[in-house]
Amino acid sequence: MKLAMIGLGKMGGNMVRRLCQGGHQVVGYDRDHAVVDDLAASDGMIAASSAEDAIAKLEGPRVVWLMLPAGEITEQQLQALIPMLSEGDVVIDGGNSNFHDSERHGIILGEYGIGFMDAGTSGGVWGLKNGYCLMVGAEDWVAKIVKPALQTLAPAADRGWAHVGPVGSGHFTKMVHNGIEYGMMQAYAEGLAILRARESYQLDLAEITELWRHSSVVQSWLLDLTAEALAQGPDLSKISNVVSDSGEGRWTAIEAIEQGVAAPVITAALQMRFASQDEDGYSNRLLSLMRNAFGGHNMGS
Repeated sequence: MKLAMIGLGKMGGNMVRRLCQGGHQVVGYDRDHAVVDDLAASDGMIAASSAEDAIAKLEGPRVVWLMLPAGEITEQQLQALIPMLSEGDVVIDGGNSNFHDSERHGIILGEYGIGFMDAGTSGGVWGLKNGYCLMVGAEDWVAKIVKPALQTLAPAADRGWAHVGPVGSGHFTKMVHNGIEYGMMQAYAEGLAILRARESYQLDLAEITELWRHSSVVQSWLLDLTAEALAQGPDLSKISNVVSDSGEGRWTAIEAIEQGVAAPVITAALQMRFASQDEDGYSNRLLSLMRNAFGGHNMGS
């Protein structure tokens, strides 16, 4: 099939490469024209000088895939696309948008007869080689149009992608996926920290994580990546201890509260990320103050 990709960053650019390698025609646009030129030269992508130019290079039904930061940037681009498109065309949001926004976007585009798909996309920088896990929400007719691209982007045509439900369900599924990811990462980090703390055993964390990768019940791709990183050296002194959160963990915790579903592991993992971002340490200073007030404990550094 032929489609346009707007947003050619790490994810969008590699998705273009995989699509082109799979025989699709991709028209690509990014504000960074150097990226556009590079992909056109290296992978045969059809270069576009603007979103309007990208759409002009398509035939109907026109399919436009957005790989942009969630929030205002995606919102502005989606609104800008409406007058450029016609009934029967399709817009895909493959970024990490909030599922409530995706539901709203589906309604807005639907008023113009334009199809919408929210595509939760997992795979990171390894997606080009291994394929992407795609969780998509859309009406059936939209999913049918986009199916050839989904089959190419996925690890195989028959796995690694699924039309999980109506508009909004793709990003909702990806949101919960990322919440689970937070919990798994936190558990690995805490467990390895406990192993390291038992200094008398002098445990080799690289050896242990490699061990766990084989026939252990805790084996996973996250463990694979951790083992590979530790094999390069266990000294993490040059690694920042500040862990950012992209938003999905927050949304998952909020959804759990709104639905009355207990999610202590995901919520605690999210709170640990917040704690890592507290450069001022004000809450800890308050704890020290209170402890001194009732027990006379030392408050010095």
